[in-house]
Amino acid sequence: MENSAAKNTNSNRAGALVQNLSGELEYFSFKPSPLPPEPTVQIDSQMLSLLIEANRKVAYLDAISEKIPNQNLFLSMYIRKEALVSSQIEGTQCTLDDVLDPNVSENANIDVGEVINYIKASDYAITRLNDLPLCMRLLKETHAELIKGVRGSDKTPGVFRTSQNWIGGQGSTLKNARYIPPSVDDMKDALYDLEQYMNSNDSLDPLIQAALIHYQFETIHPFLDGNGRIGRLLITLFLIQKRIISKPVLYISCFLKMNRVEYYDRLSEVRKKGNYEQWILFFLQMILETANDAIDSINVLESLHKKNIALLEAVPARTRDNALKLFEYVERKAIIDTSKTAQELNLSYNTTAKNIELLCSMKILSPSAKNGKASLFSYTDYLDVLRKGTEIEVEGKT
Repeated sequence: MENSAAKNTNSNRAGALVQNLSGELEYFSFKPSPLPPEPTVQIDSQMLSLLIEANRKVAYLDAISEKIPNQNLFLSMYIRKEALVSSQIEGTQCTLDDVLDPNVSENANIDVGEVINYIKASDYAITRLNDLPLCMRLLKETHAELIKGVRGSDKTPGVFRTSQNWIGGQGSTLKNARYIPPSVDDMKDALYDLEQYMNSNDSLDPLIQAALIHYQFETIHPFLDGNGRIGRLLITLFLIQKRIISKPVLYISCFLKMNRVEYYDRLSEVRKKGNYEQWILFFLQMILETANDAIDSINVLESLHKKNIALLEAVPARTRDNALKLFEYVERKAIIDTSKTAQELNLSYNTTAKNIELLCSMKILSPSAKNGKASLFSYTDYLDVLRKGTEIEVEGKT
């Protein structure tokens, strides 16, 4: 039987190591202190400068996202990108082209399935915020959507763990784990405290609160699988609840994928030394760079949209309407095949093929790989913007 109160060691501002079991079975899990930190977060000039700039850029991003053409299409694509990269961080091996394949429902493998589940889970959680505050019930429901029918579906979807877990390399045990999250009893207490904090009126800036909440969730690690993806989604959900953003325009996975080692090191530094400030600096830098990247992407995609609309407005009147109709569909899908496009646009196959040929001649579309007997066509310039940061890493290279 676990004896969580037997011994506390290495206690600091962030929590303490707690003895579990005894003798040869003894191990030490981490029991986190409730948020906010005591003493409170020390905001020096560097942090204040980053905080002001990050808030300014996030507000600007949220504002310009209201003005972009086809806002819902852009958000839909951005969610797909975030779902892909967030899943890649956990080892999923697929590309943006795999996710956007028009025949994905017939060809989906387990990797693509994980990304599609993330998209569904993200949509579900954001919609659910209309009915529920950010709470453990919402996170459990979202988790059930995330791992339903894919890897990890044997690990209690939508249920907090009832056994001890640990983090380490393949084959690691409780004896040599890199990190051991709270015992089940300590986990329950920590989740209760976290839920209270997420809905509190803490005077700290919401971006700092988001940093603390993400750290705390990752430290608690309440699920047997999918903690990283839920933890990253939690940032978006909290900022929407706090009305810092009005829609899911801020996604951090590309930054974390590129800075993965530093990310884990900085989380670990909080647990080891209680140094929240170094983690918050990293988090604010992540938010700032992520917002800048999204702003740049919106500007490029808006210019691309305007350029191509101008080209299509200049085509002869007899073909213009169908060409514009096809272009709107292309922006929504990015990769198309002729048969499915004709069916979904309620056009004949020949008319659709002629319009695809027209968009290819204008270099809006380009032929891509064969998919069975169907030729696929890609909106290459659009995909080039979205593909940034989504490359699969192979033997240390991307």
